[in-house]
Amino acid sequence: MNEGVEWALHSCLNLAWIGPDRAVTAARLAAYHELPAAYLNKQLQALSRAGIVSSVSGPKGGFRLARPLDRITLMDVVAAIEGPEDAFRCSEIRQQGPGAGPAGSYAAECAIAGAMGAAELAWRRELAARTLDDVRERAELQAPAAPDRIRHWFANA
Repeated sequence: MNEGVEWALHSCLNLAWIGPDRAVTAARLAAYHELPAAYLNKQLQALSRAGIVSSVSGPKGGFRLARPLDRITLMDVVAAIEGPEDAFRCSEIRQQGPGAGPAGSYAAECAIAGAMGAAELAWRRELAARTLDDVRERAELQAPAAPDRIRHWFANA
């Protein structure tokens, strides 16, 4: 998974803590974690295309959450940033090199592809079962002052 997923998840939490009445620019969201604004903007655009955030134009424009955290799964964010493709793609290297059998002798699914597919399915199910509200709740238990600190930092922009 690329780092854009982490950035997108943190941005969503920050937007939730900032509140629905304020749009925040990609540059300001990036500045909070000292990230490259242009790259974070690409992640935010992907979240916007997926309906996770909305983009507000104009002088007070920026991004805000498009739906409540309890309606955004971790899988929603991963799919928005990484795309729908499988993480593991078997290229059938077992059919190459000196160990390859005759053409057409590999009718069964590659054992490695099968194992990786099963693991990915479990991973995707777990991500789909967890919402950003679950993450917010845990983050607030770990760092109770974080929401107020974030609201204060963004309010004093």
